[in-house]
Amino acid sequence: MSGSIPFYQKHQRHYDRGYRSKETESKLSQYQSSSRYAAASAGSSTSSAISTRSRGSEFATGFSDSEEARVRGTSAYMARRDLFTSGLEMERSEQISRREAMRESAERISLNKREHFKRMNEDSLMHPPEFVIKPRSHTVWEKQCVRLHCTVPDHLKPLIPVLSTYKNNVAIDPLANPGKYKLESRYNVHSLEINRCDFDDTAQYHASAMNSKGEQSAFASIVVKRFKGDVDESLPSPRHADAEVEGAPGAPLDVRCLDANKDYIIVTWKQPAVDGGNSILGYFVDRCEVGTTHWIQCNDTPVKFARFPVTGLVEGRSYTFRVRAVNKSGMSRPSRVSEPVAAMDPADRARMRGTSAPWTGQIIVTEEEPAEGVVPGRPLELQVTEATKNYVVLSWKPPGEKGLEGVMYYVEKCVSGTDNWQRVNTEIPVKSPRFALFDLAEGKSYSFRVRCCNSAGVGEPSDPTEATTVGDKLDIPSAPGKVVPTRNTDTSVVVSWEASRDAKELVGYYIESSVVGSNVWEPCNNKPVNATRFICHGLMTGETYVFRVRAVNAAGLSQFSPESEPVEVKAAIASPAPPYGITVLECVRDSMVLAWKQPNFIGGADITGYFVDYREVIDGVPGKWHEANIRAVSERAYRVSDLKENKKYQFQVRAANMAGVGIPSLPSNTFLCEEWTIAVPGPPHDLQIREVRSDSLVLLWKPPVYQGRDPVNGFYVDIKEAEAPEEAWRGVNNKATEKSFYFILQIKNLKEGETYVFRVRAQNKAGVGNTSDVTEPVPAVTKPGSKEIVVDVDDDGIISLNFECCDMTPDSKFVWSKNYEEISDASRLTVETKGNKSKAVFKTPGEEDVGIYSCLVTHTDGASASYTLSEEELKRLLEISHDHKFPIIPLKSELAVELLEKGKVRFWLQAEKISPNGKVDYIFNDNAVSQGEKYKMNFDKNTGVIEMIMESLTPADEGTYTFQLQDGKATNQSSLVLIGDVFKQLQQESEFQRKEWFRKQGPHFIEYLGYEVTPECCVILKCKVGNMKKETSALWYKDGHEIKSDEHLGFTEGVLKLEIAQISKKDAGVYEVVLKDDRGKDTSTLNLTDQGFKDLMNEVFSFIANSSTPLKVTSTDEGIRLYTFVSYYNDLLQVTWHYKDSAIAFSDRIKSGVVGEQLWLQISEPTEKDMGKYAIEFNDGKGGLRRTLELSGQDRARVAGGLPDVVTIQEGKALNLTCNISGNPVPEVTWLKNDREITSDEHCILKFESGKFASFTITGVNTSDSGKYSILVKNKYGTESGDFTVSVFIPDEAGGKKK
Repeated sequence: MSGSIPFYQKHQRHYDRGYRSKETESKLSQYQSSSRYAAASAGSSTSSAISTRSRGSEFATGFSDSEEARVRGTSAYMARRDLFTSGLEMERSEQISRREAMRESAERISLNKREHFKRMNEDSLMHPPEFVIKPRSHTVWEKQCVRLHCTVPDHLKPLIPVLSTYKNNVAIDPLANPGKYKLESRYNVHSLEINRCDFDDTAQYHASAMNSKGEQSAFASIVVKRFKGDVDESLPSPRHADAEVEGAPGAPLDVRCLDANKDYIIVTWKQPAVDGGNSILGYFVDRCEVGTTHWIQCNDTPVKFARFPVTGLVEGRSYTFRVRAVNKSGMSRPSRVSEPVAAMDPADRARMRGTSAPWTGQIIVTEEEPAEGVVPGRPLELQVTEATKNYVVLSWKPPGEKGLEGVMYYVEKCVSGTDNWQRVNTEIPVKSPRFALFDLAEGKSYSFRVRCCNSAGVGEPSDPTEATTVGDKLDIPSAPGKVVPTRNTDTSVVVSWEASRDAKELVGYYIESSVVGSNVWEPCNNKPVNATRFICHGLMTGETYVFRVRAVNAAGLSQFSPESEPVEVKAAIASPAPPYGITVLECVRDSMVLAWKQPNFIGGADITGYFVDYREVIDGVPGKWHEANIRAVSERAYRVSDLKENKKYQFQVRAANMAGVGIPSLPSNTFLCEEWTIAVPGPPHDLQIREVRSDSLVLLWKPPVYQGRDPVNGFYVDIKEAEAPEEAWRGVNNKATEKSFYFILQIKNLKEGETYVFRVRAQNKAGVGNTSDVTEPVPAVTKPGSKEIVVDVDDDGIISLNFECCDMTPDSKFVWSKNYEEISDASRLTVETKGNKSKAVFKTPGEEDVGIYSCLVTHTDGASASYTLSEEELKRLLEISHDHKFPIIPLKSELAVELLEKGKVRFWLQAEKISPNGKVDYIFNDNAVSQGEKYKMNFDKNTGVIEMIMESLTPADEGTYTFQLQDGKATNQSSLVLIGDVFKQLQQESEFQRKEWFRKQGPHFIEYLGYEVTPECCVILKCKVGNMKKETSALWYKDGHEIKSDEHLGFTEGVLKLEIAQISKKDAGVYEVVLKDDRGKDTSTLNLTDQGFKDLMNEVFSFIANSSTPLKVTSTDEGIRLYTFVSYYNDLLQVTWHYKDSAIAFSDRIKSGVVGEQLWLQISEPTEKDMGKYAIEFNDGKGGLRRTLELSGQDRARVAGGLPDVVTIQEGKALNLTCNISGNPVPEVTWLKNDREITSDEHCILKFESGKFASFTITGVNTSDSGKYSILVKNKYGTESGDFTVSVFIPDEAGGKKK
């Protein structure tokens, strides 16, 4: 099988199919698996040709003769070339293959059609898989889902393809990311679904289909975008723009491989759009062998040119490359990896992609055998193909005379002006007619030449090149020209610029934007733009930006262009749409008052006015339009004059803004110009709806132009559901409102989310007039982001109303009104607006400011709100304002006093908040005190803690202490009165603390002498000491006598201990410990006499009592015993036994005692009178501890009866005795014969049933069964026995004989 391995695999230690390009991979798969018609050699060979014609047999290797020979020849070629053999064999092999193809073509012509089609049928079916429908690339928004589809037919059932899916050449595993990827294959359609895309999903994906005939791949890209607006390929990709190190540049782009051969591969890339604020110092190129994850840096120093030849590659292996940029702040993230490329000559690559010449059945031996051992000639056409300051690339053609063996090359260099030639590759000659030189001195000129070599020797050098100066030949492009930004949408701007002049090999342009005044520049595109126009997306609506551009080529980035003019980001304006809803408000003999509604689309700018046209209608035929007004009118109502009475007219209206005059509205209905004489008023007009919430809205209107005979004195508002019939109109107010210009409607009984329409009718003394036009339908819903007006009082006591809008457009404005009339007088109120927030500030709030304040935001979907300032609310706000104008410094704690170390007295308080400018005055008895020997003041302005410290107190310090605080205009004070007993107690405590401090300067007791009782009832006398040193002595005394050191004394971790293992009366006394050295002396005494000793023993007794076990009972020979165990018994322990809560009077029958650690109560020959509750009480001087036990008679084991005293029975008879047993728990039953225990067997059957009945059965008695029998029953409450005698006799003639 070695012959079936291609030559490019034999020289690889690590082979992986992933190194191939998709095209090469498919061709090689076909090459390996192609099925050929084989011919077996069946004739003799001659010097010229040997022809074989047999068909149909095939070798086990799967190759025909010619194909196997070609593989062997290729492998042999590789081996010979490594030993400096000639390249002639390769050319010769190619000639033989061409001749064989020609012969097979001629042979195919001679075959009949049936054989030809039969032969072709297999080839037409057996081929690699193909993609009928390839996956399509997608650009999606972040968090969207995307699905890729492809179709691969499986009509070749023996060769059903296997499909794999990859992301950036890494296989996708759905189980590794549950819920992220979903792969499906159904009816030849294969799909990959990616759920909730993020930036990391921006990649190249490919599906790979494989069968035994080869492999094919189809590619698609997914780009995930975040930016609002149109999607553009050049938008920045955060994945590559962001750097791991702050200030580092972005990742380089578009890494590609050029001029790949077996000696080097030239890698190119594009400079990143982001340089991190510092110029890029250069780039590092990394390589990774396909099939591994180990990246190797190719250059030691950064290269500035965006092109670099990578050497040191292993021939035949495939590599991917990536590039990193570096500036003085650090290294960028790596770029995306390049496509895999193999380190091999183009001829070898072309040979692998090409198809093999078919076997013709002939072997042709040529007579043109070249001579071996020929030294190769001179290389031809040597030239410098590329030169930078980092490297120089040479190329040449092989010599004409090169012998049978393949040639290799030595490269030599020489500094111009000298004749000192140096060989560059001294160790290993190169195999390809190309070479890259490094480490040349920048600015120097060099000449180069090349020599050929083989096993016969080294040939003559080629002609040297012209002198080449080491340096970048390609110049950095000049800066682009004037930059012009143009408004596009509310998040994008169109930027155009003048191209760079005389730019060579231009890659494109990078555009940057900056908010005016920020001096922070952000990239607008990630990839260079080839055009001179670009749409910058993702800008902040309403912000003002400037732009700049720079060009890029392989040499680097140009200087920035001049900054553009500032441009505000908002949608481009257009002329408004036509108004609608034209109605007549009043009509007299020669004029008519018209009203209309504002256009739905105003074109992105405020409407500056309206133009009205009219035309006369005669017999239904409209005439020519005439202008009613030359100057635009700002109101949506206008009186058209100079009309003819009793004539009919139509009207149209056009709206205008700064972009121009819009198209006219549709012609109105035809109106007759005649004077109105009706008594009731005309219809109200200009209805507006504001402050829409889920439970309320505000309806505004203007009064009718035609008043009727009398003035209007009120209005009625009607409401109905938008979809309801006309009969559904109902009144909101039963009594006409007295308000002339506004009405507030609280929607309380309506369904939230329902859509309503409104209309208004005016009333005078004559009656109610016609209804107004119906409003547009409005849903009773609080829109998301709706805000209310918030009242605020600042630190200076200024009262303001604040409103915020989240849905503003660049043209939006805040309009403040009082009682729904726009505020034009600034004497009472000033308005301040910044961004999406507006504030109405009251100058001198008073009663005249009471009313309803509202704010409307134009160019929004009705953003508005109102606030009612009543007299009560105004009063409350004025009180808060006064507190802010005359503030008080808040205190976390009032003035307090405490004692510090050495008896120092500290007066302190803590302010909740105070500025660095705050100050404090310290007052004692109305006199200011200051820093000095007696008083030490501290003021921590960060924490607000203020303190005054005094060394000690004297009688003169009795009085009142006060701290007075001031912080700007805020003030506060706190006082503390120290007089009488309060002062004396503080003074005494201070003096005590002072003495304690001096005591602790030498060895002293931290904890005075005390005692501790251990669970083992040992008594430990201990005290904790401090400030000890090596010379310090610690002496123990009892009743004035020193206790000599023995095993009972201890001193560990600053604690002195004296252990009394078994305390008794002799241990009572006064114990004392004395600490002494050159610094001083301290004494601690413990009185363990009288009451002190009793307290100690009570604690010991308490431990003993707590260690006692529950009271138990056991049976003895004399009766029963109640007992408990303790962990330690002391002779001084006092215990009391109780029976039925009374102390037991002991006698000969009832006794108590102690055995070791067991305390017991013995009851001899117990009777039923002894049943009841027993207890043992331990006396510890406190509450004591009692253990109890309930002793009941039925619990004791008993033999209730049923056994005789004597049984006389004849030999051979059966004996059966039964007795009753009682006791709880169930007793244990034992049978004895002559005081020896017997067990049940076939002769003597013993039973104990139901815990009550014990039986004794002898199936056939004999004389040996005679004797004394006993039954013994026992449980934990007692033992009892029953005895009987068995006498067996033998009957005789005389009447029997007993045994």
